[in-house]
Amino acid sequence: MVDHSGWRVGVASAPIHHGEILQGVFPHQGQLTRGLVTMPCTVHTTQASFMLARGEELTVSPAWKTKARRAAQLAVEACVPPGDRPVGGHLELTGDVPLCRGFGSSTSDVLAAIWAVQDALVRPLPPEETARIAVCAETASDSLMFKESSVLFAQREGRVIEDFGYRMPALRVLGFGSRPENEGKGVDTLAFPPARYDSTEIGVFAELQAMLREAIHTKDVALVGAVASASTEINQRHLPIPLLDGLRAIERETGALGIQTAHSGDIAGLLYDRDDPEIEARTEHGRRLLHNIGIHEQWIFTTGD
Repeated sequence: MVDHSGWRVGVASAPIHHGEILQGVFPHQGQLTRGLVTMPCTVHTTQASFMLARGEELTVSPAWKTKARRAAQLAVEACVPPGDRPVGGHLELTGDVPLCRGFGSSTSDVLAAIWAVQDALVRPLPPEETARIAVCAETASDSLMFKESSVLFAQREGRVIEDFGYRMPALRVLGFGSRPENEGKGVDTLAFPPARYDSTEIGVFAELQAMLREAIHTKDVALVGAVASASTEINQRHLPIPLLDGLRAIERETGALGIQTAHSGDIAGLLYDRDDPEIEARTEHGRRLLHNIGIHEQWIFTTGD
């Protein structure tokens, strides 16, 4: 029987993302695979605590967060040797991540759960194992578990298509809700069907993958912006941003590097060079222009903060 005397309450905090820099289908191991590169974000977090208990029962609060409960159960199974079972416990989740917007709320819940379990058991899991558990728990996952570098991630398979080797270069992001007529309500990301890309789009994705690789290796923020804009343009056929023409005009007027979007959500962002000496003036001008076209839900953050 396992000795419970050394058990402790595990705690963890998980980040979110701000939609995608790039999303599409990419060649991988002889076939086309759906993949994405997320935009790091710091405006919201999810906190989790996990208290271990004897027995097999594992509960979660709030009770409706069943994906996180499933993730915690799978994490327990991965962390506890078979001879030490049964092990259960209670998972408590708190945070301020808006739902159905493209912030990766489900993945943030799931990761916080996994990390709280491994903290309680003092059994760290590698990112690849965490990714496997996350996909099992929620069908499709974002790549937030890879904290040390940017990856092109097969979100429905839990596998890395390409590890770019470095973190995303720092960008200032003027984020906003891209559908002001539906402000704050988002879209039903679970019901949203996967995009069906044509042959031309599939060819472009391979080029964008190469461009993003170069951008990350050389810390070329303008090239990151170009990739994000191109991916946003492709996504217009699948989940259009109603005011994209107006946003392009704001991009040009304020000197933004590009426009990025959540490919299955309603948030988007204008990207700027964090180190531009005019950055404050540019983003403030951008905020005013967004207000002028009816977009009032806004926020600013810097990747890497």
